[in-house]
Amino acid sequence: MKVLYAASEAVPFCKTGGLADVAGSLPPALAAEGVETAVILPLYESVKQRYGAELQYLCYDYVDLAWRHSYCGLFALERQGVTWYFLDNEQYFRRPGLYGYPDDGERFGFFSRAVVKMLDHLKFWPDVIHCNDWQTALIPIYLKDDGVRDERYRSIRTVLSIHNIEYQGRYGRETLGDLFGLDAGWAEDGTILMDGDVNLLKGAILCADAVNAVSPTYAEELKNAAFAHGLDSILRSCGHKLRGILNGIDTVRYDPAADRGIAANFDLDHMAGKAEDKRQLRRLFGLPEAENTPVIGMVTRLVSHKGLDLVREVLGDLMASPVQLAVVGSGDQRYEDFFRWAQGSYPGRVAAHIGYSEELAMGVYAGADLFLMPSRSEPCGLSQMIAMRYGAVPIVRETGGLKDTVRPYEAWRDAGTGFTFANYSANDMLYVTREAVSLCRDNPEAFRRLRRRAMEQDFGWSGSAQAYLAMYESVC
Repeated sequence: MKVLYAASEAVPFCKTGGLADVAGSLPPALAAEGVETAVILPLYESVKQRYGAELQYLCYDYVDLAWRHSYCGLFALERQGVTWYFLDNEQYFRRPGLYGYPDDGERFGFFSRAVVKMLDHLKFWPDVIHCNDWQTALIPIYLKDDGVRDERYRSIRTVLSIHNIEYQGRYGRETLGDLFGLDAGWAEDGTILMDGDVNLLKGAILCADAVNAVSPTYAEELKNAAFAHGLDSILRSCGHKLRGILNGIDTVRYDPAADRGIAANFDLDHMAGKAEDKRQLRRLFGLPEAENTPVIGMVTRLVSHKGLDLVREVLGDLMASPVQLAVVGSGDQRYEDFFRWAQGSYPGRVAAHIGYSEELAMGVYAGADLFLMPSRSEPCGLSQMIAMRYGAVPIVRETGGLKDTVRPYEAWRDAGTGFTFANYSANDMLYVTREAVSLCRDNPEAFRRLRRRAMEQDFGWSGSAQAYLAMYESVC
């Protein structure tokens, strides 16, 4: 089995979110299962600056995107049993950031077109190309288009993973030919058109041989209009090829027993370091030492679907409890302003770092007693898995991967791995948060057992990699 994994970001090379963690961890896990695996990424400026000395230049070619005829360089390096390819075009990728540019459609249209064009220059012809989100959604479409004229493209099967359906790659109808170089028939037959616009993700869902959502619950939620952002009917019609495979985390990278980025190491049987990490967390955030006071952590994008409206609604009630709150994140101005206000209104109780800092994020995971994720929707979520591995007991809403990874605490039989609530309700969130704080403060032995169960969970990639391999085999 030969798999080419196409993504717009992957750790350690480039990252803005959870897709990068998956793209950096799944391919090595597939290689460990005996799959010949390669990953193909854009050669961003930041990648060139950090890894340029390690990159081997292979060749160049020209890529046609509609009327454009553009240079594309191919670079590679070997790491963890995987070949990592990088596609170079300075016009599109020599920029300070990965996304957020007015020509993102053209940039990732070029990338998708270049992936197909450069197949001849890779060390193997793939059995499967695994695409991810709208940035690579044109790959299955271009393979179908090219397969009409060139039989060898018909041998390649495609898998599409949906990490967040909110982002679909929607553009005006006029972009079909002028920007993406596709015939009008792709719109006339309804494949790529949605509500009058070109919708790249819809086209990929219809053209891919298999579609994967990043947790079993999210796969079911995507058939529901409340979660699918307009694509529920498409996903219901494609239900026969829709699966839900839970993401994993890199358990070598995220290991409290060996992590050099935290103040003190610890493991299940030697938890003294956790107390030192809590002290360090307070030092990092300027929170005072407070005996028998739990610290609740949040590492999150500050956007609406993360459930921040619930936090905003009941923060005053939460602060009536003996608790401290440490937040790391950036996003929408209104939420950034809210946490700045909260920090000023509750000095010594609330501390917020607006922006992303790996040091502070890991300080929260390692030092917090509890970890809050009240998301309105959460396709998979990795933070709750990392938090559990570092002994921060999660408080989550039962949606997507949060529901699949956190078992609710049941005091009567001393079971569960965290605290959960089902309704998208500030009062329900407040109730279970108070329950978590009370257990942490008033019943430390029961909390210790709960934390141990959370830390014992195996969120490694091996099982998920085998599930992906089974999916690849099913379409070949």
